[in-house]
Amino acid sequence: MNIQEALEIVSQTNSGMVRSHNEDSVIYDASRGLVVLADGMGGYNAGEVASGIAVSVLSTEIKHSLESMRRDGKNDSGVEIGVELLRENVQKANASIYNAAQSQPQYAGMGTTIVVGLFYDNRVAVAHVGDSRMYRLRGASFETITRDHSLLQEQIDGGMISKEDARLSKNKNLVTRAVGIDAEVAAEVNVYEVQIGDIYLLCSDGLNDMVEDEDIGSTLQMLQANLPLAANQLIEMANDNGGRDNVSVILVKVNGDFAAPRGWLAELLSWFRN
Repeated sequence: MNIQEALEIVSQTNSGMVRSHNEDSVIYDASRGLVVLADGMGGYNAGEVASGIAVSVLSTEIKHSLESMRRDGKNDSGVEIGVELLRENVQKANASIYNAAQSQPQYAGMGTTIVVGLFYDNRVAVAHVGDSRMYRLRGASFETITRDHSLLQEQIDGGMISKEDARLSKNKNLVTRAVGIDAEVAAEVNVYEVQIGDIYLLCSDGLNDMVEDEDIGSTLQMLQANLPLAANQLIEMANDNGGRDNVSVILVKVNGDFAAPRGWLAELLSWFRN
């Protein structure tokens, strides 16, 4: 099964109940198994400029790279294709935003968080910077598979604050890492095996700041057969709870196997592609 048939993808974004404009940006390309979500920050419209640059650079550059790379999950040095592509292109997005901010005073200090998923060969490579998240629903288990780059997460990890108290903290939105703020950025990249039936949720903090993880998970569990309705319901829940920020979601459901061809078949397909 090709990847476009194997994956069902939907996305939705909303400005929320308080903000006058939306600084989140989302994009996906089902034919390449790519999903990108960015949550911009900066004065005036700089946040939406930063997030827009991030999703545009990542989608364009990864598309071009995939057209010229092997699809068996490795490059010539044996490094995971997903890891290499995401690290390289998050850095390209970072440079584009940083250079724009340096050259145009109205964009000074702009940046964005980002979470990216690249699905290939029954795996997903996940890159993130900041506090935009990816969750996974597998059977009855719902869990976060990214770890926020935030002051609050560092306080939780250091035992300075409990997860329960963290829900009431005023430091929720203080990120320790963002794309475009400095000349270099370190994206955290991991690779996970996927299973048929998995649902992956990418979201900006406008969702998880307004809705408890347990409620997000139960909503996905209940509506997993209807992804558009699930996405709409998650947005509505965030807004019903105050909608203090822009809120964006991308949902990816794995409906089939998308293993890369092996052996002689892979060589034959490669010959036809060339």
